[in-house]
Amino acid sequence: MTKLINIDELAEYLALKKQTIYNWLSDGKISGIKVGGVWRFDRKEVDEWLKSRTRISKPGDNQ
Repeated sequence: MTKLINIDELAEYLALKKQTIYNWLSDGKISGIKVGGVWRFDRKEVDEWLKSRTRISKPGDNQ
């Protein structure tokens, strides 16, 4: 079964402010579904999205 989390849970999971997630939704950087007027996110999809954005640090990288 798919584990859906709300925006508060996602913000806590990613250690971000909710506004950042709303901005990402608006910019199309992250996807979610609205159920009864509340944004929901598939935890597995979020984990896959995070994995796809992982990059390996190179010597001299300051970020």
